[in-house]
Amino acid sequence: MKARTRFLKSVISAAKSETTEMPWSRGATRQAQIAARRNGTSSQPAAQHLKSA
Repeated sequence: MKARTRFLKSVISAAKSETTEMPWSRGATRQAQIAARRNGTSSQPAAQHLKSA
């Protein structure tokens, strides 16, 4: 069982060191992105309009 204990400890330590930001914790950044999307403004260049065939 020694290998299993060592494995579990490594998994637990990796989980504690993970710093993934959850969507609900982003706050102001996420609200700004949503507002920009709703207003039709974005920081990306406009897509080219293709002619229909």
